[in-house]
Amino acid sequence: MTLTLVTGGTGHLGRDIVDRLSRAGHRVRVFARSSGARTDVEWAIGDLATGTGLREALRDVDLVINAATYSPIARRGGIRPIDFFRSPSAVDVEGTARLLSLSGEAGVRHFLHISIVGLDEATLPYAQVKLAGERLVRASALPWSVVRAMPFYHLLDKLLSGLAWFPVWPVPTTRFNPVDTSDVADHIMNCAFDGQRGERAEIGGPETLDLVALAREHQNARGLHRTILPIDLSEAKARGMGFVVSEGVRGDLTWADWLRSRYPEARSAA
Repeated sequence: MTLTLVTGGTGHLGRDIVDRLSRAGHRVRVFARSSGARTDVEWAIGDLATGTGLREALRDVDLVINAATYSPIARRGGIRPIDFFRSPSAVDVEGTARLLSLSGEAGVRHFLHISIVGLDEATLPYAQVKLAGERLVRASALPWSVVRAMPFYHLLDKLLSGLAWFPVWPVPTTRFNPVDTSDVADHIMNCAFDGQRGERAEIGGPETLDLVALAREHQNARGLHRTILPIDLSEAKARGMGFVVSEGVRGDLTWADWLRSRYPEARSAA
């Protein structure tokens, strides 16, 4: 039976991927810094940033799904000035290089790498780090697949929630189509086991909306009443910040439906 190693398997997307692999009857090994509670998977303890435990984690593995990443913006749920100047590369570049090398030594038959839509035009350091890691995969001698996804609903929710204390929200008017991790995980499963390799269809959410509309839906779901100040960005500036529209596969879950499940009872504004 195929053994799949999932890096980043304890993150939002990683958990959804592991759930689907397990339900489909695949053997799953999760590479993480500490073991989790679930007992339907194997746990391989280590750190992609340093390589600790990685060689052992790859033993007998047929398929690697690399969902690991390190985004300071996503972790803290907000942007700081430092994010416009640098972003750590230990996981996404050095870690990816190490994972590719050891996967080759281990005889891995398929290396599926999860990336981000619009990296070629994005200018933020994190995007450039992600692009560098993706290029390593594309240059690898391993049989590889690359799947690019739009930003996730939970990240957009986290970023907008960080504005809740402000009476006025400055929000770009640019359009894009974020997506839920459940839809991305379904797409990843198809790409992992359909026998195809190479650059795969990117995936985004079912609706293309401007950020102002997305912010208003977020406020409505939470019972917030804040003034939104629309900010016009040039197309080049918007694309540089990663605000693009995916032209590939579309997910099913809308932003409004995701918000209803996340906030079943709207809370009154503070």
